[in-house]
Amino acid sequence: MKLFEIEAYKSWVAMELEQEMEVKEAEVAVQQAEDYLDSDMESAMDEFRRFEVEMERMAMSELESLERTAESARKMGNLLEKAATFASKKYMEAALNSATASMKTAWKGLSSKKVHPS
Repeated sequence: MKLFEIEAYKSWVAMELEQEMEVKEAEVAVQQAEDYLDSDMESAMDEFRRFEVEMERMAMSELESLERTAESARKMGNLLEKAATFASKKYMEAALNSATASMKTAWKGLSSKKVHPS
């Protein structure tokens, strides 16, 4: 019976050692998987940061382009306003000159006592 007990004990110790080895192997495999996942996550975050920087650069470029276009349109609007103001003043001067000439002609006709044939 003593031999059976020793054999059972040896078998139990061998099984426990085997189980401990499997646990250590599993822990190593889990650590390797975690390291791989960390590496992948870091790569993904680096790629995301590069994408974010590129998108920010593109957005700034677009904004600057829109600002230049808006400034150009504002300047054009100011020029058109000045041109319209100038044309309006010239029109008013011409109308005033025409009215003055008509009035002078009318006064000449009245002062010469001539009657218009119509």
